[in-house]
Amino acid sequence: MFTPPAAYTLVATDLDGTLLRSDDTVSPRSRAALTRAAAAGAQHLIVTGRAVPGIRSLLADLGYDGLAVCGQGAQVYDAGSARMLSSVTLDRDLADAALGKIEAEVGQVFAAVDQDGPEGRTLIEPGYRMPHPSLPAQRAGRRAELWAAPVIKVLIRHPGLTDDELAAAARGAVGDLASVTMAGPGTVELAPYGVDKGTGVSLAAGLLGRDLAGAVSFGDMPNDLPMFRRSGHRVAMAGAHPELRAEADEITLSNEEDGVAVVLERLFA
Repeated sequence: MFTPPAAYTLVATDLDGTLLRSDDTVSPRSRAALTRAAAAGAQHLIVTGRAVPGIRSLLADLGYDGLAVCGQGAQVYDAGSARMLSSVTLDRDLADAALGKIEAEVGQVFAAVDQDGPEGRTLIEPGYRMPHPSLPAQRAGRRAELWAAPVIKVLIRHPGLTDDELAAAARGAVGDLASVTMAGPGTVELAPYGVDKGTGVSLAAGLLGRDLAGAVSFGDMPNDLPMFRRSGHRVAMAGAHPELRAEADEITLSNEEDGVAVVLERLFA
């Protein structure tokens, strides 16, 4: 049975489907709950699959000046100083080979990449459709152009398979060439092998001097599992993927219903 710590010192939140509403905003209630947690001594840590360029405007809107784990754990970014503290890239030859192995199993897939660095671009090959239309992306003429600069991850889509089917097939095909995760609807991703939200959260917690046993984490998709497994208390959003719900300590309301705030208001009452 879960025994809560005397005090939570870290609040780790996913963004899409968790802290963010469908319009990419954070509700006033959620902002107030995070402020209450901070007043009690808990550090807020954003943990997202988005790369740094895709969240900087959001961080500014929130007035967020702490650390952010981005790119499925590949990046740790200091929002206060606008500095990248850590970044792990995916070898481009291995990434290209991994795509070849996946296509040998399931037929043609369509790919995109997130480039390394605070100014990195998202490039999409012909046929790839962005699952999150509000995120900026640039079209490449052909796949070879995806590898023009260092990348932190590859995003793939299949015209017929479900996300779960594609993720399972990709995992079986690539072996130790890359880590495979499913981050949301239409979002199966390849990251550097051994890199995930769990490794990113551990690095960030160490930099902050916080013990993950005193962390409460919030998520909705399988890419949040590595973070869950290192956190003291795990909260899945309503409608979360079954794999995440199975490992959660509790289920809260949806992101549209301020599910994060509901839990924080109770924990930091």
